[in-house]
Amino acid sequence: MALVQCPECGKEVSSEAPTCPSCGFPVAAKVAAQSKPAPDTVLAEVRPSWWKFFWLLVFFWLIIPLIVAWGRRASLKLRIYPGRITLERGLFSKSYREFDARDIRSVEIDQGIMARLVGIGDLTISTAATVDPDEEIEGIPHPKAVRDLILAQRQSQ
Repeated sequence: MALVQCPECGKEVSSEAPTCPSCGFPVAAKVAAQSKPAPDTVLAEVRPSWWKFFWLLVFFWLIIPLIVAWGRRASLKLRIYPGRITLERGLFSKSYREFDARDIRSVEIDQGIMARLVGIGDLTISTAATVDPDEEIEGIPHPKAVRDLILAQRQSQ
């Protein structure tokens, strides 16, 4: 119990008194409002504005697709050897397929109009071992030259 000055009349009053005995001012309410809050009470939570990160957010959309494209491109390798074709898929976990050139039944090319303009296409390799197409490889540059090379290896066997 401390003595505080009444804000209205200036006389000393007990901090626990509900009102000032001289003027009737509610001293207890004023003292409670001025008291310190508990140490675990959150008064405000402030974080930086999103505007501070504007350029990071803009470049996020530019860089992530680049990383995804690089990863997808690096995860596929089609190699044509004399008499065989190998297909390696995966970046961290790998999958290897090998085709004997004699077993290749057909090589199909699918190209849309935009793919034809930029010179890429989807290659589908079918083998004699299955009815369905074995492998589809998307986005091959110069697909006709690749198809001709595969077919030349098949005929040379």
